[in-house]
Amino acid sequence: MISRKCYIHNPNPRFVPPKNNKRRPYFICHAMKKASEIDVARCELTYFLQIKKTQNSNSLKTFRRLNEHRACAMRAMVLAMLYHFNISSELVQASVEQLSDECGLSTLSKAGNKSITRASRLITNFMEPMGFVTCKKTWDKILGNYMPKMITLTPLFFMLLDISEKNLINAKQQQLGWINKNLISKGLKPITMLDAKRRSKDAQIKNIFKYRISRHAFYKKKRNAQRLISLDEKEARQTILRALVAKYSISELTKLGPNGLKKQVNISYYYLRKIATNTYPDN
Repeated sequence: MISRKCYIHNPNPRFVPPKNNKRRPYFICHAMKKASEIDVARCELTYFLQIKKTQNSNSLKTFRRLNEHRACAMRAMVLAMLYHFNISSELVQASVEQLSDECGLSTLSKAGNKSITRASRLITNFMEPMGFVTCKKTWDKILGNYMPKMITLTPLFFMLLDISEKNLINAKQQQLGWINKNLISKGLKPITMLDAKRRSKDAQIKNIFKYRISRHAFYKKKRNAQRLISLDEKEARQTILRALVAKYSISELTKLGPNGLKKQVNISYYYLRKIATNTYPDN
C-alpha cells in the first residue's frame, strides 16, 4: 500500500511572493501577519459537518477535520490569496494556476504537463463549499472555453483570521478615501464604494482577457515554430525563404540582394528555434 507521504508531491508547501514583490496596503500586511500567527487550518471554522446515516436511519452529525496535507496547502493558500487580494473589489487578483505555483502546489508530469489539481480541489471542494470564497467562471468567446476563475474572499474568510466584517468595511472605506484623493488631485469626481468595486472588477476582467489573448497568440506562434523546426533544416530554410519572397515586394527584394535575403533567412530560422523552446513569460 502506498503511503500518503509517497504520493503527495510537496508535503510542506509555502507561499513565495512573485518576483515583482509589490508593496501591499496596511490591512493586507496585517491580515497576512495574523494568518502566519494563527493556524487557519485548525480553527473551529474549518471543522465541517457531515451527515452520517446510522442503521436506524437517524442522522448523526459528526465533525471531521482537514487531513494534514490539505491543511498544509490551506495555510499556504490563505497567505497567497491575501497577498493578491484587492480591497475594493474583494477579488483575488491571481488565477488558481498562479496561486498554485506560488504555493508550491503545482506538479509537472514526465511529459511536461502541469497539474494544479491539489490547489483546485482545495478551493472547489473545501474553501468554496465552506463559504470562505466564492468563484465565478466567465466564458471566453475567443478561445471557446472558460477563463480562469474569479475568486472573491468573503467576510467568513477574514473570520478565520479573527478580523471582523466591520474591520473589513473600514479597510474598504480607507481604500476608497485614497482612491478619491487621487481622483480629486487629477480634477476628477470622487466615486462611491460600489463604483470602486465595479471598476476593479472590470479592470481585472479586461486584464484576464488581454492575458488570454496574448497567451493564445504566443502558443499559436510556438506551435507553428515547432512544426517548422521539426522539418529537415534545409527544408525549413526553403520554407522560410518562400515566405520571405512572398512577403517582400520586388523592389525590396532587389534592395536586399542574395546576401541580404540569406541573412533574413538565418535570422528568421534562429528566431523560430528560440520561440519553439520558449515558455510563456507568466511572471
